[in-house]
Amino acid sequence: MRVLVGCEESQAVTKEFRKLGHEAYSCDLQECSGGHPEWHIQDDVINTIVAPLNNDPWDIVILHPPCTALAVSGNAWYGTGMEKNNEREEAIEWTTSLWNIAKQYALVGVALENPVGVLTHHLGKPQYIQPWQFGHKEQKKTGLWLHNLPELVETDNVYVEMMELPKKERERLHYMSPSADRGKLRSKTYPGIAKAIACQWGLTQLEK
Repeated sequence: MRVLVGCEESQAVTKEFRKLGHEAYSCDLQECSGGHPEWHIQDDVINTIVAPLNNDPWDIVILHPPCTALAVSGNAWYGTGMEKNNEREEAIEWTTSLWNIAKQYALVGVALENPVGVLTHHLGKPQYIQPWQFGHKEQKKTGLWLHNLPELVETDNVYVEMMELPKKERERLHYMSPSADRGKLRSKTYPGIAKAIACQWGLTQLEK
């Protein structure tokens, strides 16, 4: 299948699909950090969905849109009446448009990933997953909005082992010190989740 992973510079999901033989590409305005620039399209993701590489439509589109203005953790700055609320409204409009365009153009299915935030009021209720369901002893509740794709099934539940760790280790990303790369590091897909996405969505659709 042809798979587009939008707003992904790390290529975590892209590489897992490639391992299974799919023609997968990452797409982001930034250069990729995943080590395979030949699999990366540096362009606006909407342009890439509407006018795909070689004019060959995408089968699956997986989206990781920016979450800073959308997450509930930013309500103090982006909430109603706050100074950056207009940025949240713009982010909602753009992300909703991205979701609808992807559903229109993808031949098989679409997934959109974002942390707990305001998108539930616009895209409906997502499937929520945690890293500890996929072999990582960490907590980071993340929503998956799905169109014609099955819900992810956990692959390696390490909740009990995780709860034996200190809170700062379980919530490593939350307690990460401020830095120029913090946003990028927080947005990277966990390897266990990336592998589950490729195996379950990729192979499930091949069987059809």
